Amino acid sequence: MTELSAPTDPSDPTDPHGRTGPTGLSGRRGPSVLRDEPVIAVVRAPRIPDAAALCAALAEGGINLTEFTYTTPNVTDHLLRASKAGWRVGVGTVLTAEQARRGVGAGASFLVTPGCRPEVAEAAADAEVPVVLGALTPTEVAHAVDLGAAAVKIFPARSFGPGYFKDLRGPYPDVPLVASGGVNAGNAAEFLAHGALAVCAGTDVVPPDAVAAGDWAEITRRARAFTAACARTVP
Repeated sequence: MTELSAPTDPSDPTDPHGRTGPTGLSGRRGPSVLRDEPVIAVVRAPRIPDAAALCAALAEGGINLTEFTYTTPNVTDHLLRASKAGWRVGVGTVLTAEQARRGVGAGASFLVTPGCRPEVAEAAADAEVPVVLGALTPTEVAHAVDLGAAAVKIFPARSFGPGYFKDLRGPYPDVPLVASGGVNAGNAAEFLAHGALAVCAGTDVVPPDAVAAGDWAEITRRARAFTAACARTVP
């Protein structure tokens, strides 16, 4: 299972920051980045005036992982600009191996798919880049793990609710799960409390109009509110 971090020596028991981590399904560490960064901002917008500035605004609000998607025009240009500025970015809605290769070539350090995509998983393995494969059912989760997913994105999370993650934890206690679809400041903490390793923040943090307008102060405000909500205690 590939980690959501820079490639490291599999025999090294510490992550890049010197911490030890839980062993994953393959006998290697779990995705260290997601342990430290439980929120991924997922950007879908008709226009992004400055991808690097957007990442900076999100980071100021406490969100340090940004996923740009193939549903956004000129996504590889945005990946290049943000990655060259030093931001940790990935590309999502990856459906083909060619999209995977283009995304990695543009600076994506992780890939995300909406469903189980074997050819994307193979391209990710060839590039030694972690992939988060989308799934919903227990069978699909197992398939994603078999394909080498660093984590499994459960989509649409809102339709099944936080309790579904607790249910999945029964048969899959060691699979890193990511909640995506309908996650907001009002329910993010519940998903994390019920077994999600990370959550995807979409329009609740990066509404398309605010992104297109370059309203970075608003993006930072939303990111700060979302991360604060994630930290709250769930009874």
